[in-house]
Amino acid sequence: MDHAPEIALSRGVKRGLAIAAAVLAVVTMVGVALLAGTDEPEINARQLGLNSQVFSAEVVSVRLGPCAGTAAADRVPCYAIGFRPEAGPDSGSRLRFEIPKLATSPDLSAGDQIVVSYDRKAEPGFRYQYNDRQRGSVLWWLFALFALAVIALGRWRGLAALVGLGASFAVLLFFVLPALVAGQEPVLVALTGASAIAFLALYVAHGFNFMTTVALLGTLVALVITVLLAMIFVDLAHLTGFTSDEAFVVQVGTSGGISITGLVLAGMVLGALGALDDVTVTQASAVWELRDASPDMSVHALARAGLRIGRDHVASTVNTLALAYAGAALPLLILFVFSRQSLGTIANSEVIATEIIATLVGSIGLVAAVPITTWLAAAVLPRRLTSESLLPDHDF
Repeated sequence: MDHAPEIALSRGVKRGLAIAAAVLAVVTMVGVALLAGTDEPEINARQLGLNSQVFSAEVVSVRLGPCAGTAAADRVPCYAIGFRPEAGPDSGSRLRFEIPKLATSPDLSAGDQIVVSYDRKAEPGFRYQYNDRQRGSVLWWLFALFALAVIALGRWRGLAALVGLGASFAVLLFFVLPALVAGQEPVLVALTGASAIAFLALYVAHGFNFMTTVALLGTLVALVITVLLAMIFVDLAHLTGFTSDEAFVVQVGTSGGISITGLVLAGMVLGALGALDDVTVTQASAVWELRDASPDMSVHALARAGLRIGRDHVASTVNTLALAYAGAALPLLILFVFSRQSLGTIANSEVIATEIIATLVGSIGLVAAVPITTWLAAAVLPRRLTSESLLPDHDF
Protein backbone atom coordinates (compact mmCIF):
# COMPACT_ATOMS: atom_id res chain seq x y z
CA MET A 1 0.00 0.00 0.00
CA ASP A 2 1.26 3.51 -0.81
CA HIS A 3 1.95 5.81 2.11
CA ALA A 4 3.34 9.21 2.90
CA PRO A 5 7.05 9.88 2.39
CA GLU A 6 9.08 8.50 5.30
CA ILE A 7 10.11 11.84 6.76
CA ALA A 8 11.81 11.40 10.10
CA LEU A 9 10.06 13.06 13.02
CA SER A 10 11.66 13.78 16.36
CA ARG A 11 10.94 11.34 19.15
CA GLY A 12 9.13 14.05 21.10
CA VAL A 13 6.81 14.86 18.21
CA LYS A 14 6.09 11.18 17.61
CA ARG A 15 5.36 10.67 21.28
CA GLY A 16 3.09 13.72 21.40
CA LEU A 17 1.08 12.66 18.34
CA ALA A 18 0.77 9.09 19.60
CA ILE A 19 -0.41 10.25 23.03
CA ALA A 20 -2.93 12.68 21.51
CA ALA A 21 -4.34 9.96 19.25
CA ALA A 22 -4.50 7.48 22.13
CA VAL A 23 -6.27 9.91 24.48
CA LEU A 24 -8.83 10.83 21.82
CA ALA A 25 -9.37 7.16 21.03
CA VAL A 26 -10.02 6.39 24.70
CA VAL A 27 -12.41 9.35 25.03
CA THR A 28 -14.26 8.20 21.93
CA MET A 29 -14.56 4.62 23.17
CA VAL A 30 -15.79 5.80 26.56
CA GLY A 31 -18.34 7.99 24.83
CA VAL A 32 -19.53 5.07 22.72
CA ALA A 33 -19.85 2.89 25.84
CA LEU A 34 -21.80 5.52 27.77
CA LEU A 35 -24.11 6.55 24.93
CA ALA A 36 -24.75 3.16 23.36
CA GLY A 37 -28.49 2.58 23.08
CA THR A 38 -29.72 -0.24 25.30
CA ASP A 39 -33.31 0.53 26.33
CA GLU A 40 -35.33 1.38 23.26
CA PRO A 41 -38.58 3.33 23.74
CA GLU A 42 -41.84 1.54 23.19
CA ILE A 43 -43.06 2.27 19.68
CA ASN A 44 -46.40 1.24 18.25
CA ALA A 45 -45.27 0.89 14.64
CA ARG A 46 -48.68 -0.30 13.44
CA GLN A 47 -50.41 2.76 14.92
CA LEU A 48 -47.96 4.98 13.06
CA GLY A 49 -48.61 3.21 9.77
CA LEU A 50 -45.22 1.49 9.79
CA ASN A 51 -44.81 -2.18 9.00
CA SER A 52 -41.63 -4.11 9.66
CA GLN A 53 -42.79 -7.21 7.77
CA VAL A 54 -42.05 -6.75 4.08
CA PHE A 55 -41.44 -9.44 1.48
CA SER A 56 -40.24 -9.59 -2.09
CA ALA A 57 -42.87 -10.64 -4.61
CA GLU A 58 -43.39 -11.06 -8.34
CA VAL A 59 -46.29 -9.47 -10.21
CA VAL A 60 -48.17 -12.14 -12.19
CA SER A 61 -51.07 -10.09 -13.53
CA VAL A 62 -52.42 -6.53 -13.74
CA ARG A 63 -56.06 -5.76 -14.50
CA LEU A 64 -57.81 -2.38 -14.55
CA GLY A 65 -61.44 -2.34 -13.36
CA PRO A 66 -63.83 -0.98 -10.75
CA CYS A 67 -62.52 -1.00 -7.21
CA ALA A 68 -63.87 -3.71 -4.94
CA GLY A 69 -67.33 -2.78 -3.62
CA THR A 70 -68.01 -0.30 -6.43
CA ALA A 71 -69.71 -0.53 -9.81
CA ALA A 72 -68.46 0.65 -13.19
CA ALA A 73 -70.96 3.51 -13.04
CA ASP A 74 -69.23 4.83 -9.91
CA ARG A 75 -66.10 5.48 -11.98
CA VAL A 76 -63.70 4.50 -9.22
CA PRO A 77 -61.06 2.49 -11.10
CA CYS A 78 -58.44 0.32 -9.43
CA TYR A 79 -55.60 -1.86 -10.59
CA ALA A 80 -56.08 -5.44 -9.40
CA ILE A 81 -52.54 -6.71 -8.92
CA GLY A 82 -52.00 -10.44 -8.85
CA PHE A 83 -48.71 -11.34 -7.18
CA ARG A 84 -46.76 -14.24 -5.75
CA PRO A 85 -44.77 -13.62 -2.51
CA GLU A 86 -41.24 -15.05 -2.51
CA ALA A 87 -41.08 -15.24 1.30
CA GLY A 88 -43.36 -15.01 4.32
CA PRO A 89 -46.34 -17.09 5.46
CA ASP A 90 -47.89 -17.24 1.96
CA SER A 91 -44.69 -17.82 0.01
CA GLY A 92 -45.44 -19.18 -3.46
CA SER A 93 -49.21 -18.58 -3.24
CA ARG A 94 -51.00 -16.44 -5.79
CA LEU A 95 -52.64 -13.46 -4.08
CA ARG A 96 -53.98 -10.05 -5.04
CA PHE A 97 -54.40 -6.49 -3.80
CA GLU A 98 -55.81 -3.32 -5.30
CA ILE A 99 -54.21 0.04 -6.04
CA PRO A 100 -56.45 3.03 -6.92
CA LYS A 101 -55.73 4.47 -10.35
CA LEU A 102 -54.05 7.80 -9.65
CA ALA A 103 -51.36 9.90 -11.26
CA THR A 104 -48.95 8.61 -8.62
CA SER A 105 -49.89 4.92 -9.00
CA PRO A 106 -46.97 2.64 -9.96
CA ASP A 107 -46.88 1.44 -13.56
CA LEU A 108 -46.70 -2.31 -12.95
CA SER A 109 -46.78 -5.20 -15.39
CA ALA A 110 -46.48 -8.97 -15.19
CA GLY A 111 -42.96 -10.08 -14.28
CA ASP A 112 -42.07 -6.97 -12.25
CA GLN A 113 -40.34 -7.49 -8.93
CA ILE A 114 -41.99 -5.59 -6.06
CA VAL A 115 -41.97 -5.37 -2.26
CA VAL A 116 -45.20 -5.94 -0.34
CA SER A 117 -45.96 -5.20 3.31
CA TYR A 118 -47.74 -7.79 5.43
CA ASP A 119 -50.03 -7.18 8.40
CA ARG A 120 -51.28 -10.41 9.95
CA LYS A 121 -53.83 -8.55 12.08
CA ALA A 122 -55.62 -7.08 9.06
CA GLU A 123 -58.78 -8.58 7.57
CA PRO A 124 -58.28 -11.42 5.06
CA GLY A 125 -57.77 -9.93 1.62
CA PHE A 126 -56.21 -6.78 3.06
CA ARG A 127 -53.13 -8.25 4.73
CA TYR A 128 -50.84 -7.45 1.81
CA GLN A 129 -50.28 -3.96 0.43
CA TYR A 130 -47.97 -2.59 -2.22
CA ASN A 131 -44.85 -1.13 -0.60
CA ASP A 132 -42.40 -0.34 -3.39
CA ARG A 133 -40.53 -1.73 -6.34
CA GLN A 134 -37.71 -4.17 -5.65
CA ARG A 135 -34.48 -2.32 -6.39
CA GLY A 136 -32.05 -4.52 -4.48
CA SER A 137 -30.39 -6.10 -7.52
CA VAL A 138 -29.92 -2.71 -9.22
CA LEU A 139 -28.33 -1.26 -6.11
CA TRP A 140 -26.00 -4.23 -5.71
CA TRP A 141 -24.86 -4.00 -9.33
CA LEU A 142 -24.25 -0.28 -8.97
CA PHE A 143 -22.26 -0.82 -5.78
CA ALA A 144 -20.22 -3.52 -7.51
CA LEU A 145 -19.45 -1.08 -10.35
CA PHE A 146 -18.49 1.59 -7.80
CA ALA A 147 -16.22 -0.83 -5.90
CA LEU A 148 -14.60 -1.98 -9.13
CA ALA A 149 -13.88 1.62 -10.16
CA VAL A 150 -12.42 2.48 -6.75
CA ILE A 151 -10.21 -0.61 -6.63
CA ALA A 152 -9.12 -0.24 -10.27
CA LEU A 153 -7.82 3.26 -9.59
CA GLY A 154 -6.81 3.02 -5.93
CA ARG A 155 -5.73 -0.65 -5.83
CA TRP A 156 -4.96 -1.61 -2.24
CA ARG A 157 -5.63 1.93 -1.09
CA GLY A 158 -9.00 1.80 -2.85
CA LEU A 159 -9.81 -1.50 -1.16
CA ALA A 160 -8.87 0.00 2.19
CA ALA A 161 -11.14 2.97 1.45
CA LEU A 162 -14.06 0.59 0.86
CA VAL A 163 -13.34 -1.16 4.15
CA GLY A 164 -13.30 2.24 5.85
CA LEU A 165 -16.62 3.08 4.21
CA GLY A 166 -18.09 -0.14 5.56
CA ALA A 167 -16.76 0.68 9.03
CA SER A 168 -18.38 4.12 8.84
CA PHE A 169 -21.77 2.64 8.03
CA ALA A 170 -21.31 0.10 10.82
CA VAL A 171 -20.86 2.97 13.32
CA LEU A 172 -24.01 4.64 11.97
CA LEU A 173 -26.10 1.45 12.08
CA PHE A 174 -24.89 -0.06 15.34
CA PHE A 175 -24.12 3.01 17.44
CA VAL A 176 -25.50 6.33 16.15
CA LEU A 177 -29.01 5.19 15.20
CA PRO A 178 -29.61 2.94 18.27
CA ALA A 179 -28.33 5.69 20.57
CA LEU A 180 -30.62 8.27 18.97
CA VAL A 181 -33.61 5.92 19.18
CA ALA A 182 -32.80 5.31 22.85
CA GLY A 183 -33.18 9.05 23.48
CA GLN A 184 -29.54 9.97 24.08
CA GLU A 185 -28.44 13.58 23.49
CA PRO A 186 -28.22 13.81 19.67
CA VAL A 187 -25.31 16.27 19.60
CA LEU A 188 -23.16 14.09 21.87
CA VAL A 189 -24.11 11.01 19.87
CA ALA A 190 -23.24 12.72 16.59
CA LEU A 191 -19.94 14.07 17.90
CA THR A 192 -18.93 10.70 19.38
CA GLY A 193 -20.07 8.83 16.29
CA ALA A 194 -18.27 11.27 14.00
CA SER A 195 -15.08 10.83 16.04
CA ALA A 196 -15.36 7.03 15.80
CA ILE A 197 -15.98 7.25 12.05
CA ALA A 198 -12.99 9.57 11.63
CA PHE A 199 -10.70 7.13 13.47
CA LEU A 200 -11.87 4.13 11.48
CA ALA A 201 -12.15 5.77 8.06
CA LEU A 202 -8.86 7.64 8.21
CA TYR A 203 -6.64 4.95 9.70
CA VAL A 204 -8.13 2.11 7.64
CA ALA A 205 -8.00 4.04 4.36
CA HIS A 206 -4.69 5.86 4.85
CA GLY A 207 -2.74 3.65 7.22
CA PHE A 208 -1.50 3.94 10.79
CA ASN A 209 1.01 6.73 10.25
CA PHE A 210 1.68 10.15 11.67
CA MET A 211 0.40 11.96 8.58
CA THR A 212 -2.98 10.33 9.19
CA THR A 213 -2.80 11.34 12.85
CA VAL A 214 -2.28 14.97 11.87
CA ALA A 215 -5.28 14.75 9.52
CA LEU A 216 -7.32 13.17 12.33
CA LEU A 217 -6.47 15.95 14.78
CA GLY A 218 -7.34 18.60 12.20
CA THR A 219 -10.63 16.83 11.49
CA LEU A 220 -11.65 16.63 15.14
CA VAL A 221 -10.79 20.26 15.90
CA ALA A 222 -12.75 21.44 12.85
CA LEU A 223 -15.59 19.13 13.88
CA VAL A 224 -15.82 20.79 17.30
CA ILE A 225 -15.93 24.21 15.61
CA THR A 226 -18.73 22.94 13.33
CA VAL A 227 -20.71 21.62 16.31
CA LEU A 228 -20.43 24.89 18.23
CA LEU A 229 -21.48 26.96 15.23
CA ALA A 230 -24.38 24.62 14.49
CA MET A 231 -25.64 24.86 18.08
CA ILE A 232 -25.42 28.66 18.08
CA PHE A 233 -27.14 29.28 14.76
CA VAL A 234 -29.81 26.59 15.10
CA ASP A 235 -30.78 28.29 18.36
CA LEU A 236 -30.63 31.82 16.91
CA ALA A 237 -32.72 30.78 13.89
CA HIS A 238 -35.23 28.95 16.11
CA LEU A 239 -35.12 25.82 13.95
CA THR A 240 -37.53 23.16 15.23
CA GLY A 241 -36.76 20.33 12.82
CA PHE A 242 -40.44 19.77 12.04
CA THR A 243 -40.06 20.26 8.31
CA SER A 244 -41.13 16.78 7.18
CA ASP A 245 -43.72 14.13 7.93
CA GLU A 246 -40.95 11.85 9.15
CA ALA A 247 -40.07 14.27 11.94
CA PHE A 248 -43.65 14.24 13.24
CA VAL A 249 -43.76 10.44 13.06
CA VAL A 250 -40.52 10.18 15.05
CA GLN A 251 -41.79 12.62 17.68
CA VAL A 252 -45.18 10.95 18.04
CA GLY A 253 -43.81 7.42 17.84
CA THR A 254 -41.33 7.96 20.65
CA SER A 255 -43.64 10.11 22.80
CA GLY A 256 -41.23 13.03 22.63
CA GLY A 257 -38.25 10.90 23.68
CA ILE A 258 -36.12 12.14 20.78
CA SER A 259 -35.17 15.80 20.35
CA ILE A 260 -35.99 16.76 16.77
CA THR A 261 -33.89 19.91 17.03
CA GLY A 262 -31.05 17.73 18.25
CA LEU A 263 -31.48 15.54 15.19
CA VAL A 264 -31.08 18.62 12.99
CA LEU A 265 -27.80 19.42 14.75
CA ALA A 266 -26.64 15.81 14.49
CA GLY A 267 -27.41 15.77 10.79
CA MET A 268 -25.33 18.90 10.23
CA VAL A 269 -22.37 17.39 12.07
CA LEU A 270 -22.47 14.06 10.26
CA GLY A 271 -23.10 15.75 6.92
CA ALA A 272 -19.95 17.85 7.25
CA LEU A 273 -17.71 14.98 8.39
CA GLY A 274 -17.08 13.42 4.98
CA ALA A 275 -15.93 16.69 3.46
CA LEU A 276 -13.76 17.42 6.52
CA ASP A 277 -11.96 14.09 6.16
CA ASP A 278 -11.28 14.86 2.51
CA VAL A 279 -9.86 18.33 3.22
CA THR A 280 -7.67 17.35 6.17
CA VAL A 281 -6.14 14.30 4.48
CA THR A 282 -5.40 16.34 1.36
CA GLN A 283 -3.77 19.12 3.39
CA ALA A 284 -1.66 16.80 5.52
CA SER A 285 -0.56 14.85 2.45
CA ALA A 286 0.28 18.04 0.55
CA VAL A 287 2.45 19.38 3.37
CA TRP A 288 4.20 16.01 3.71
CA GLU A 289 5.00 15.99 -0.02
CA LEU A 290 6.16 19.62 0.07
CA ARG A 291 8.51 18.86 2.95
CA ASP A 292 9.85 15.78 1.16
CA ALA A 293 10.54 17.88 -1.96
CA SER A 294 12.01 20.87 -0.07
CA PRO A 295 13.66 19.73 3.20
CA ASP A 296 15.13 23.20 3.85
CA MET A 297 11.82 25.12 3.60
CA SER A 298 10.96 27.01 6.80
CA VAL A 299 7.83 26.22 8.77
CA HIS A 300 6.16 29.47 7.67
CA ALA A 301 7.06 28.94 4.01
CA LEU A 302 5.87 25.34 4.19
CA ALA A 303 2.57 26.39 5.77
CA ARG A 304 2.05 29.15 3.20
CA ALA A 305 2.64 26.71 0.34
CA GLY A 306 0.21 24.25 1.91
CA LEU A 307 -2.41 26.99 2.34
CA ARG A 308 -2.16 27.89 -1.35
CA ILE A 309 -3.10 24.32 -2.17
CA GLY A 310 -5.83 24.39 0.46
CA ARG A 311 -7.50 27.49 -0.98
CA ASP A 312 -8.13 25.74 -4.28
CA HIS A 313 -9.40 22.65 -2.54
CA VAL A 314 -11.75 24.58 -0.25
CA ALA A 315 -13.20 26.54 -3.18
CA SER A 316 -14.23 23.34 -4.96
CA THR A 317 -15.32 21.47 -1.83
CA VAL A 318 -17.57 24.27 -0.57
CA ASN A 319 -19.26 24.40 -3.96
CA THR A 320 -19.73 20.62 -3.85
CA LEU A 321 -21.27 20.81 -0.37
CA ALA A 322 -23.66 23.59 -1.36
CA LEU A 323 -24.79 21.80 -4.52
CA ALA A 324 -25.31 18.56 -2.59
CA TYR A 325 -27.73 20.28 -0.20
CA ALA A 326 -29.42 22.16 -3.07
CA GLY A 327 -29.84 18.95 -5.03
CA ALA A 328 -31.52 17.24 -2.08
CA ALA A 329 -34.03 20.11 -1.81
CA LEU A 330 -34.58 20.58 -5.57
CA PRO A 331 -38.27 19.52 -5.69
CA LEU A 332 -39.03 21.89 -2.83
CA LEU A 333 -37.18 24.73 -4.53
CA ILE A 334 -39.29 24.19 -7.65
CA LEU A 335 -42.45 24.47 -5.55
CA PHE A 336 -41.23 27.80 -4.20
CA VAL A 337 -40.63 29.00 -7.77
CA PHE A 338 -44.20 28.05 -8.63
CA SER A 339 -45.42 30.06 -5.65
CA ARG A 340 -43.66 33.17 -7.06
CA GLN A 341 -42.26 34.09 -3.65
CA SER A 342 -39.26 36.38 -3.29
CA LEU A 343 -35.80 34.96 -2.68
CA GLY A 344 -35.81 36.39 0.85
CA THR A 345 -39.13 34.72 1.64
CA ILE A 346 -37.90 31.41 0.28
CA ALA A 347 -34.68 31.57 2.31
CA ASN A 348 -36.64 32.48 5.43
CA SER A 349 -38.76 29.30 5.36
CA GLU A 350 -37.51 26.79 7.92
CA VAL A 351 -36.88 23.96 5.50
CA ILE A 352 -34.67 26.13 3.26
CA ALA A 353 -33.09 27.99 6.20
CA THR A 354 -32.07 24.62 7.65
CA GLU A 355 -30.25 23.68 4.45
CA ILE A 356 -28.63 27.12 4.24
CA ILE A 357 -27.38 26.93 7.83
CA ALA A 358 -26.14 23.37 7.31
CA THR A 359 -24.26 24.43 4.19
CA LEU A 360 -22.70 27.53 5.76
CA VAL A 361 -21.82 25.88 9.06
CA GLY A 362 -20.25 22.93 7.27
CA SER A 363 -18.38 25.28 4.93
CA ILE A 364 -16.97 27.30 7.84
CA GLY A 365 -15.79 24.03 9.37
CA LEU A 366 -14.08 23.16 6.08
CA VAL A 367 -12.40 26.55 5.88
CA ALA A 368 -11.19 26.21 9.47
CA ALA A 369 -9.85 22.70 8.81
CA VAL A 370 -7.40 23.94 6.17
CA PRO A 371 -5.19 26.27 8.27
CA ILE A 372 -5.51 24.06 11.36
CA THR A 373 -4.30 20.93 9.56
CA THR A 374 -1.74 22.80 7.45
CA TRP A 375 -0.07 24.57 10.37
CA LEU A 376 -0.13 21.43 12.51
CA ALA A 377 1.50 19.39 9.73
CA ALA A 378 4.10 22.09 9.09
CA ALA A 379 4.88 22.37 12.79
CA VAL A 380 5.51 18.65 13.39
CA LEU A 381 7.73 18.11 10.33
CA PRO A 382 11.45 18.77 10.77
CA ARG A 383 13.04 21.47 8.62
CA ARG A 384 16.05 19.41 7.60
CA LEU A 385 16.64 15.65 7.45
CA THR A 386 19.58 14.41 9.49
CA SER A 387 21.14 10.97 9.27
CA GLU A 388 21.03 10.43 13.03
CA SER A 389 17.25 11.05 13.17
CA LEU A 390 16.20 8.80 10.30
CA LEU A 391 13.61 6.71 12.04
CA PRO A 392 10.64 5.33 10.06
CA ASP A 393 7.45 7.22 10.90
CA HIS A 394 4.88 5.31 8.86
CA ASP A 395 3.89 3.17 11.82
CA PHE A 396 3.24 3.93 15.46
